[in-house]
Amino acid sequence: MRLVQAAALVAAISSFRTACAQPAPGASPAGAPDPVVVFTDHPRLFLRPARLRLLQRERERATARWQQFDSYVAGDAPMPEPAFAQALHYQVSGNVDAGRKAIAWALGTSVGQAQDLRQLALVFDWCQKLLSETEQRQLAARIGQRIAETAADESLAAVRSRVLAAVALFDHTPDLPNRELARVVHAWWEKKIAPALAGGRAAVARDEAYPLWEILHAIRDNANLDLRESSPRFFKQFPIEHLMSHYPATYPGEDNDFHIGASPAMAAGVPAAPDLRAATLSRAAELAMVAFDANAEESQYLQGWLMHDHFQLRSALGAPYEFLWANPYQPGLSFTLLPLVYHNPDSGTVFIRSDWEESADWFGLSDGAAQLFRDGRVRALSLSGTASLALRTAVVMFGDSRFRVKLAEEQDAVIVVGLRPNSMYQVEIDDEEVFEEPADRGGVLVLDLLRGKEIGVRLRPAPFRPQAPDRRTPSQ
Repeated sequence: MRLVQAAALVAAISSFRTACAQPAPGASPAGAPDPVVVFTDHPRLFLRPARLRLLQRERERATARWQQFDSYVAGDAPMPEPAFAQALHYQVSGNVDAGRKAIAWALGTSVGQAQDLRQLALVFDWCQKLLSETEQRQLAARIGQRIAETAADESLAAVRSRVLAAVALFDHTPDLPNRELARVVHAWWEKKIAPALAGGRAAVARDEAYPLWEILHAIRDNANLDLRESSPRFFKQFPIEHLMSHYPATYPGEDNDFHIGASPAMAAGVPAAPDLRAATLSRAAELAMVAFDANAEESQYLQGWLMHDHFQLRSALGAPYEFLWANPYQPGLSFTLLPLVYHNPDSGTVFIRSDWEESADWFGLSDGAAQLFRDGRVRALSLSGTASLALRTAVVMFGDSRFRVKLAEEQDAVIVVGLRPNSMYQVEIDDEEVFEEPADRGGVLVLDLLRGKEIGVRLRPAPFRPQAPDRRTPSQ
C-alpha cells in the first residue's frame, strides 16, 4: 500500500512540475519576446475616447476646422484620401451615409483601392459598427492579403500601414496581426530602427515623420508600449530639429500658406515648385507630435509654431489631417524663444537662422548635404569648396584649415563643417595651448571663441595614437 501511495505521490509531483513548466495561455515561451497585445475596443486608431470627444465638441461648436472638413465630405468633393475622410466624418458626426461611402470605397474593385492598406485599416476600424458580417469578412480578407503582400517592404510608410492593419484586425483574425505586431516591435524596431536612431544614423528621413508618428500613436494607444523609450535623445530633439529644418520664407498655396522643409532637390534646383503634399504631411506630423506628448516642453514650442491660422491646412488633402490632430485649446510657447543655432552632435545636423523673420538667412547641414537660404533663394554648398559663411548668429567654416575670425557679440560660435566624421582634431588658437577635439558623426566641430577680438585658429587632424590594451581582469 505504501509503495502504491508513494508512486501516486511521485506521479502527482511530476504532473505538477510539467504543468508549471507550460506557459500560461497567451504567454510567450521561455526566452521569447513578449507578445504585443491589443486590448482596446473600436475605434482604436487615433480616435481614443478623449480625442473623439474633442472632435465631437468641435462639430458642436461649428468651428472653422470642422466646417472646412465637413464642406468637402458633405459636398462629395473629390479628395485624395476619400475613405480616410469619410470614415472620420462618420465617427465624429454619426453620418451613416459617409460611413457607407467609406465602406464602398474599401470594398471597391480598383487596384488603387485594394492596395491602399492604410485606408482599408481605418475603414475597418472606424466603420466597424456599419459592417455586415459578409463585408467584415471580405474586408478582413483583403487587409490580411495586403499585409502578406507587403511583408518584405520595411519602409516607414509600409510598416505604418501594416501596423494600423494589424491593430484594426487584432481580435478578428488574431494569428496574422499578432505575428505582424511582434515582428514590427521586436525585429524591425528593436533590432534595426532603435539602434540606428540611438547611434545617430539616418533611419528616419524628414518626410517620413508622419508615418513614424502614426506608428507611435497606434502602438502606444492600443498596446501600451511607448517606442520612444528605446531612443529618448532622438525623440526629445526631433520636434525642435523638425521645426528648425524649415526654410524661413513662407510659400503661398492655393488654400493656405506653407512652411517648406529643407530638401536637397530644392537646393539643387530640380523641382519647379515645392512639394506641397510633403509640406502638408510635414505639418500633419507636427500636429501629431504635439498630440502624442502635449506636456513636453519641445511640444509646447512646436504648438506655438502651429498656432498661426494662415498655415491651417484647408486643402482636400490637408483638411482631414488638420481636423484630426489639431488642438487649438492647447497652450504653446513662443518658438521665437528658441536658440537660433541648433546642433545635434548625435547625427551631425546643424541648422542656423539669422532671426525669425521670413527674410532671414538660413544654413542647414543634414545627411551630409549643406544648403544656404538667402534673399529668397536656396542653393547647395560644397563642403570642400566653400571658404566661409558669416551669418548674424554664427560663422561657418568649411574643412580643416588655418583661418582668422572675429566673432560679433550676437554670434554664438564658429561651426566647422566638412571634417572627417568621428575623427580627432588638433585645435591651435592664438595665445592658447593646443588641444584636441573630436568631430561628430557628421564631421562637425563647434568652437566657442572670445567675441569682439580677431583670433587666429589652426585646425588639423590629430596624429593617430593607438589605444593601449586594457590589461585589467574582468573582476577589476
